Amino acid sequence: MLRKGKIPQKLLENLLSTISPPLPSVLVGPKVGEDAFAASLSEDTLVASTDPITFTAKEIGFYAVNINANDVVTMGAKPRWFLATLLLPQLASQSEIRSIFRQIDLACQSIGASLCGGHTEVVPSIENPIVVGTMIGTVRKERLIVSRNAKAGDIVLLTKRLAIEGTAIIAREKPKIALRVLGRRGFRKACRFLRKPGISVVKEALIAVETASVSAMHDPTEGGLIWGVKELASASGRGIEVDLDRVPVYDETIKLCNHFKINPFGLIASGSLLIVASQENARRIGLRLRSAGIECTEIGVMRSRGVLFRQNGKRVRGLRIESDEICRVL
Repeated sequence: MLRKGKIPQKLLENLLSTISPPLPSVLVGPKVGEDAFAASLSEDTLVASTDPITFTAKEIGFYAVNINANDVVTMGAKPRWFLATLLLPQLASQSEIRSIFRQIDLACQSIGASLCGGHTEVVPSIENPIVVGTMIGTVRKERLIVSRNAKAGDIVLLTKRLAIEGTAIIAREKPKIALRVLGRRGFRKACRFLRKPGISVVKEALIAVETASVSAMHDPTEGGLIWGVKELASASGRGIEVDLDRVPVYDETIKLCNHFKINPFGLIASGSLLIVASQENARRIGLRLRSAGIECTEIGVMRSRGVLFRQNGKRVRGLRIESDEICRVL
């Protein structure tokens, strides 16, 4: 059993010795005794985001890196430096801790970022590990994307299909039920959703900004498409109209949602990206993403004001949820 407080210094030193070398820009990296990290900047704008991982304990390090990287890249920034606060229950094993560190390191490598620091502590009052991550990225000032630039008439695109993360969580946390509902092949596919098609939107976001001018981007996470669309409308100061019949959803997602009687449009949706651009730029971005093997669908349009969902040609009223639909399952 671990002792309350910081994990043993020798264990931490050993863990830090196994992570990948930091980016050249890192002047002071993760090291026992250092209170912060330092990096050199040129003319770039700094973009940072922080999020805890609480819905699941499985592959928590992988989640922490990708969820935070997604938030940073929606402003057009390239993720570079990652900080992690790891809170551990007393019954956590050293192998479990090593696994989390390994997940974080591999996830950082996959997007070209570095684990640069953080904090570890044993907390008697928790039963499962918790990771609070902070991702920091950079973007040229003139290429910074802010939602207020969205204009009425801009097209709203959705990458991949909806509720990738929610589907993976349900399959992994409720394996017996998911196996029965989806069958062995569908169950395995749903469990792999974390990596294929994947919950990271870094690739498609960077492709989009390199292809054409983007008005706004948003990563729909908790609350799924319902909250994601409303958040984008709020941030932009505009309205949005979405045609739910055009929103692509995986068969595995539909089957699990039908079984648990939950709304797929309100299920946690990391892995999809909302991209807003002018009609011509949206066309160019869509073509480029599809040529890169990434699904991209036009699902709506920006309006002057008001959020409007349509289905079967009619306005959908009362489409609101109090919390993410995943809460009704877990």
